[in-house]
Amino acid sequence: MKKTNHSNFGHLSKFVIAATSLAIFSPIVSAYATSGFSTIVAQRPDNSTEQQILADNEVETRSSTTTIQRQTVTTESRTQVNTNNVSVKGQKTGFSLAVWEPSGNLSEVIARVSVKSKQNKKFLKERFLGDYKYKIKQKAKFVKGLKASDRIVVRLYDLQNRFIGYSEFECLSANTAVNLILSPKPTEYQVIRTVYGIDADQDGAIDASTTSYDYFTQVSNQKVSFLSSSQSFQASQFQVEGLSAVKTTSVYPASFTQGEFALVRQSSFRVFSSDLAQALQATPGSLVQVTEVSENSSYDVSQLLMNYREVGVSRSLQVGFSDVSTQHWAKDFIAELAAMEILEGFPDGSFRPDAPVTRAQFAAMLQKAFTKGKIRQAIAFKDVSSYHWAYNPIREVYQMGFLNTVIGKDFNPTQSLSRIDILVALARGLNYQSSSSTDSILSVYSDATDIRREYRTLVAALTQRGIVVNYPNVNLLNAEKVATRAEVSAFLYQALHSTGEVANISSEYVVGQQRQEVAVEERTETSTQRNGERRHCNQGIGNGAEGCDPGNSRPHGGSNDEGGRTPGKR
Repeated sequence: MKKTNHSNFGHLSKFVIAATSLAIFSPIVSAYATSGFSTIVAQRPDNSTEQQILADNEVETRSSTTTIQRQTVTTESRTQVNTNNVSVKGQKTGFSLAVWEPSGNLSEVIARVSVKSKQNKKFLKERFLGDYKYKIKQKAKFVKGLKASDRIVVRLYDLQNRFIGYSEFECLSANTAVNLILSPKPTEYQVIRTVYGIDADQDGAIDASTTSYDYFTQVSNQKVSFLSSSQSFQASQFQVEGLSAVKTTSVYPASFTQGEFALVRQSSFRVFSSDLAQALQATPGSLVQVTEVSENSSYDVSQLLMNYREVGVSRSLQVGFSDVSTQHWAKDFIAELAAMEILEGFPDGSFRPDAPVTRAQFAAMLQKAFTKGKIRQAIAFKDVSSYHWAYNPIREVYQMGFLNTVIGKDFNPTQSLSRIDILVALARGLNYQSSSSTDSILSVYSDATDIRREYRTLVAALTQRGIVVNYPNVNLLNAEKVATRAEVSAFLYQALHSTGEVANISSEYVVGQQRQEVAVEERTETSTQRNGERRHCNQGIGNGAEGCDPGNSRPHGGSNDEGGRTPGKR
């Protein structure tokens, strides 16, 4: 096992997790309320500390009314290495997770794993990734479908399904090794020590000369606290051979102590709330089968998200719609994007899959789906005022290169888009180029001669990457046909799949899907991370009255394709 620098905790074994929200607490809390312990914050050398993650802060009234006073946290600046949120070239974000109990009193635990994905400058609602039965000291890998700054949540249970602890950690720029250490009596003493850091070579140990994070979480009365220090309890019981000695002062990633989504400065938050997914509220094994972890087990996060979608998303999210049947050709594309909070339905429970999509609506969807560098300066569109509901999305996706002006400095936000408009925007924004003969690639389409010359290479590039979806005739592009909400959903999902963000959806209407599945690993190397700022309203596919007031989320007169819906209302 590699050695790490003493200041960053030497001899750290490696195992990783990503983060999400909701929490718990235990008997030690009152000592921290008056002690004023300081917390070391491992500062990153980039600007990622500006973009913080939020643990879901919803409050649900339960039997306990115990409150925990806010802790005093002092931030110390430390020089750290290679912990940027920018992914290391050639490295894929993922984590390995190990559970320890040094006294030997416990032989197995159940780890309930979930994720809070970072989208723009906020976190999405917590999604269930499964229940895993661990032998102590065992580790498992979680790969694909994660990105730096996502947060992973782990709730631990004993084999009698008693809740024994909570932890949360942040996915790093490369593979992360995560260790959770339990006390000798976890049912009575619900404290967990979390030790993690980058494990780029995936050998199970935190890499030398990189930052190691080391901190404690404590549960009391169904609330969790992220502790500033280990001084008020016997820290030696959390010592594991091969890991560095417990430090007096906790070391947290900056996003846990600073900004809107800090966890350490919260007085407490609940481990369970009424908004949580069914699978996160159920007793282990009652709703979803517990997975037995074997040595070197590996799990595909993007596939887990899809597998558990029906029971694994927040109760406040709608992923099934009254007008999208179980046999609808685009059902899975629509449902998964809804689970990812990229699009939503209407208050009447419908999705309106055959409705058109406007330029403003598509801009809002792109802003939520992708994070890219800005390739050009924003311009002041004459027909998009600063009060327009999609003002920010339009500016941002223009800067990222997805959508252009229509005439002069007009954006024409209410204009419906054709299928070729959608495809060209995706190809330009993702900077996809064809690597083969354009005519040869396009020969799959029976109407290839109808594709305008200036768009042929772009369509070929998308076809190569499996982004084109044609229903009902897979060989008919219908380039100039007005795009429907269902079609846009399919295009967008396949574009995300081309970047390695999401799992494959098998569909007979994806052009060349068999070829695409063979090449998927190569495509994931060009992964485009999602991020970017979210505006106040109407940012799904066609979910907004075009006159929405971004500040108050009120429709001003309603548009001809929205029925005057009030954005965000269900």
